Amino acid sequence: MDITRMPIGFFDSGVGGLSVLKEAIKILPNEDFIYYGDSKNAPYGTKKVDEVKKLTFDAVKVLLGYNVKAIVVACNTATSAAIEDLRNTYKDMPIIGIEPALKPAVELSGEGKIVIMATNMTLAEKKFNKLMSKYKDKCDIVSLPCTGLVEYIEKGIVEGEKLKEFLVEKLSILDKDKIASVVLGCTHYPFIKKELYSILGDEVVIIDGSFGTANQLKRKLIKSNSINKKNKKGKITILNSLKDDEIIKISKKLLCI
Repeated sequence: MDITRMPIGFFDSGVGGLSVLKEAIKILPNEDFIYYGDSKNAPYGTKKVDEVKKLTFDAVKVLLGYNVKAIVVACNTATSAAIEDLRNTYKDMPIIGIEPALKPAVELSGEGKIVIMATNMTLAEKKFNKLMSKYKDKCDIVSLPCTGLVEYIEKGIVEGEKLKEFLVEKLSILDKDKIASVVLGCTHYPFIKKELYSILGDEVVIIDGSFGTANQLKRKLIKSNSINKKNKKGKITILNSLKDDEIIKISKKLLCI
């Protein structure tokens, strides 16, 4: 089979990775994408590392069944827990992960505080701590675990009073006037940017890693000569472990299709 015509696989613990897929579609509009969300087992951020690894490998096996040419692990928690093991297991498959976009935040922060919103597991993993140690002497960086936030977004709740109250409570431990930037360290979180801006103000820079991950995918495809050269818009297939029509509707709404 012509590798250029093969689809690209995307995986997340639920609907969050759609924020990364959105960026990938913008820069790779001719590609076919297969998105697999494991909403049945969401959230991953409160689980043990070994369980997340198993779930991640199971999801990758699902995508491999569709003869994909590359896989994007569009989940910060799964990336932290399993990306190295995945690459060691599937050496011939381009596997792209995602990590908190701390570098651009450091470059933009100036004198202010950088807040990293993420799941408990992402913040606890050595991959993240290695990233933190690289920049902690350059800026004032604060980690903010956001247990419970993924559950709102999995239900399609990305704005409204209940969500705003939840976010205000989470952010209440911080001095909002000293925040220069917020790094969204979970792919679910870009969907609630609007509410974050309403709480923190438009002067705060909110950054996520979806753009960088999508561009890394493009670089990998160019390097392997597997870019789809057809002149028509690609097909998007959404799968979910819940096997429920409602989660597919939520996914399509978040993806704007």
